Amino acid sequence: MRRRCRVQGSSQPSEPPRTNGAGASLRTPLLREANLLNTDTKTAELQALSTTGFDDATAPGDIIIGGIFPIHESVNVTMREDGSDSRICNRFSITRLVQSLIMVQAVEEVNKRHVLGNLTLGYSILDSCSDVTTALISTQAFMRRNERSSPPVLAVVGDYYSEISISVSRQLNLEYIPQISYGATSGLLSDKTRFPSFMRTVPEDDHQAQAIIEILQRHQWTWVGVVTTDSDYGHYIAERLQHHATGKNICFAFTSILPDVLGDDRLQERINATVKSITHNENAKVIVSFAKPHHMMYLFNSLLKDPRGRGKVWVASDNWSESADILLKHWTLSDIGTIFGTTLKSGNSARFKQYLSNLDVNPDRHKNNTFLYNFLKEHQQQENERWEAAQNASSTQEDLGMKLDRAVRLVKRENPNDTVTDVLMKKLHPYAVFSVELAVRAIAQAVVDLCVNRDCKTSQRLQPVELRGALRKATFHLDGKNYTFDSRGDLNSGYDVILWRQTSPTFMDMYYIVARYSIETHSLTFISQQTYRDVISVTGDVISRCSNSCAPGYRKQSAQGQPVCCYLCHPCPVDHFSNISDSTECHLCNTETDYSSMGSDRCFRKKPVFLSWDDKYHKVLLAFTALGALLTIVVGIIFLARWNTPVVRASVGPICILLLASLLSTFVSVILFGGKPNPWQCQARQVLFGLSFTLCVSCIMVKSFKIILAFEFDPSIKSVLEKLYKPYIIITACMAGQVLICALWLSFKSPMPKWELLKNKEERLLFCNETSFTAFGAMLSYTGVLALICFGVAFKGRKLPQSYNDAKFITFAMLIYFICWIIFGPVYVTVTGRYLPTVEMVVILISAYGILFCQFFTKCYIILFKPEANTVNAFRQDVRNYSSGHIRYEDNWISSSFSSGEIQNTAVDVESTTSNSLSFDRLNDQHLSMSSGLSSRSLLPVSNPQLVRRQSNNNKRQLRRYLSLPV
Repeated sequence: MRRRCRVQGSSQPSEPPRTNGAGASLRTPLLREANLLNTDTKTAELQALSTTGFDDATAPGDIIIGGIFPIHESVNVTMREDGSDSRICNRFSITRLVQSLIMVQAVEEVNKRHVLGNLTLGYSILDSCSDVTTALISTQAFMRRNERSSPPVLAVVGDYYSEISISVSRQLNLEYIPQISYGATSGLLSDKTRFPSFMRTVPEDDHQAQAIIEILQRHQWTWVGVVTTDSDYGHYIAERLQHHATGKNICFAFTSILPDVLGDDRLQERINATVKSITHNENAKVIVSFAKPHHMMYLFNSLLKDPRGRGKVWVASDNWSESADILLKHWTLSDIGTIFGTTLKSGNSARFKQYLSNLDVNPDRHKNNTFLYNFLKEHQQQENERWEAAQNASSTQEDLGMKLDRAVRLVKRENPNDTVTDVLMKKLHPYAVFSVELAVRAIAQAVVDLCVNRDCKTSQRLQPVELRGALRKATFHLDGKNYTFDSRGDLNSGYDVILWRQTSPTFMDMYYIVARYSIETHSLTFISQQTYRDVISVTGDVISRCSNSCAPGYRKQSAQGQPVCCYLCHPCPVDHFSNISDSTECHLCNTETDYSSMGSDRCFRKKPVFLSWDDKYHKVLLAFTALGALLTIVVGIIFLARWNTPVVRASVGPICILLLASLLSTFVSVILFGGKPNPWQCQARQVLFGLSFTLCVSCIMVKSFKIILAFEFDPSIKSVLEKLYKPYIIITACMAGQVLICALWLSFKSPMPKWELLKNKEERLLFCNETSFTAFGAMLSYTGVLALICFGVAFKGRKLPQSYNDAKFITFAMLIYFICWIIFGPVYVTVTGRYLPTVEMVVILISAYGILFCQFFTKCYIILFKPEANTVNAFRQDVRNYSSGHIRYEDNWISSSFSSGEIQNTAVDVESTTSNSLSFDRLNDQHLSMSSGLSSRSLLPVSNPQLVRRQSNNNKRQLRRYLSLPV
């Protein structure tokens, strides 16, 4: 854990050290030399202010917040004869006092702004003395208060150290009291199973390692040295840095581990070894250091004596990033080179600085805050008395502590004229302002969320367990930004990156923030263009690499037996690219859309290939499509103009028009097979064709049935056909089957555009993928079955009279259909490329033209050029000649009961008769009225000559009714 108790002295004025060792500084030559070089600093390090008992700072309120701050850096424990112990906290820390005042100011700010409405915040701040046991005693004070008095302590802010926070959190959890630390960064505390009540406003150390890696990666520094300490913190942070560096192809030229204790006899030896590693690895121009301030002071004192150790770039952890004491008096920043530093996120210090400026220095005004009271009171003593106590270093530790209780020797007063405010200002760390104030804001917001609809002041007081749950969900605000705790109770506030600047020979600016690191996005963002330019001005020419950079189009390959950062450059293969320098791999182009040549730094877009409108073959097919559609319209106009002629009426007029409409729709569907495919086009083209052609074949099938019905002389068969023959119901039923197939197709596996790779890598094919060939085959098979039925029925009527030769043309049209679609199957499977849609387009056009020519052109020829054949007499004569050959057969069944009803001809008006028997002429009329109209001439009822002579007058009247001709 990084935050630990300090004992036996302090390290630097800006912030006390994190481990012991300063008291042993005279036991090694190195430390003795450093002590002689910086006598004023070492004298100031003997600063301590001891108190007996435990002080506190309190303020009343409706909601009480506890605070645990390490205001003293160590504690002397004396065992009594009865086995109990006596604890005396010493080494007063003004830095921690200032941090406790940040909490005081934050609470007062909440009350001043009436954030809680009619509620007020109070506080009770105790001292942990940087000791676990003492911190637990303070925690017990909070818990006893909750048992005896009201209002209870609902939450605790602190402690700064992870070791203390681990113990305190476990004890507070017994009463479900939430704890928010402003400095404990151990990753252990993120385990909510073990520490459910712990939260913090600072990130854990793993994030700092990621932030440093981001700095290195941003500058493309891949060959760096690492300096750390032999401690839990040093090992953990170095391990996390190594972990994240591996994923970013950043290598360590060396890792130097220094003893954690300054009095270690091996310290000088390890510093010399570190100096040797730095000077001998000339390519490693960047060093990352997690050491402590004193370590860095001794390291620079040895390193800078060698010219090869100067001018480096140092990336400092928050251990020493704000410690100016590392520079001895005869070294400057220009000797070291450049120092980057990562610090915990800073806040707006203006409000707190104003608070310090307005602070009343009269101790009597702060009796509720004994920490501040004692500090201000002792500050009023004479200067000589303060220095006399500070110089009495030969006294025993206990005597020294007692004397220092009456002095303020903890303060390094570089300027004897510094006021109390100046002393406090110099101990202000911006990150503490942000972390402590944010903790108070979080608690305040949680109280607001809980008390919005309840009386938290009297009858419905809050309980710690309620506040703990609310804190987990709360969204709180500071300086215009929103913050929340994550699932692990952490607040990923990020880090500030500072750049050291020596503005004068005697002043070092360590608070110049140039960038911020976001934990959520793992990104480093510069504050402004000016800060970016300031960084580039000192780092732009720094190259810290093991090997030369690989240009775009090449990839790095590690040399055998060398780290990954020591590599050779190889060109990217075909269909791969690298568009950045020092790429670790060549990225595969999206071969569906792009291609690249060897050694390419980018991918090139493949040219899309499809049956475009400008293609000459496509234009030919469109011309045939337009011609077919035009001919269909012309035929429709001719039929409408000659609607009452026998040829048109025998073609079953409405069904004939429906057939022409389906042919026109079929021709239109051909257009959808060309152009750039899109989803709606792919879905519409097959469905439109399937439904159109199904309607077309259904109409032809109805006409085929009509022919057979008209010339069927078997009474039993004819009776069945009469019952089944319902033209529009048959057409509707046939269409329903195809509609069902298409609906299922579109619902489950709808056709969609698809890209296909071609042998030419610079092109790719865009085509409509039918997705389900089962559904596609079912659609075609369904139409084929209807066509096969139509073909069978028409083939049976192929020997009808010459005027009724529609059956022959239907047979011929269906043969054309079968031949085309049988050939279509293997051709469609084998053909690939942009012209695949033309295969189906050609087959559709041939099928449609075959039906158009066979069904309508012969009729149009008779209507336009053979008007003498488009008469009732011509049709009668043709049927009369055909019927004479069947008289004997007809005599055998004419006597049967056939006159129970008659079938209405959809082409002419057929009336029912009430007679129980029909003449042969009437029988012929019924057969002829059921003909399909598939021939080039219409089927019209014609009387047998012998029967006409017997029933001449009656049959003439009936014939007129059948033909709807004028009497």
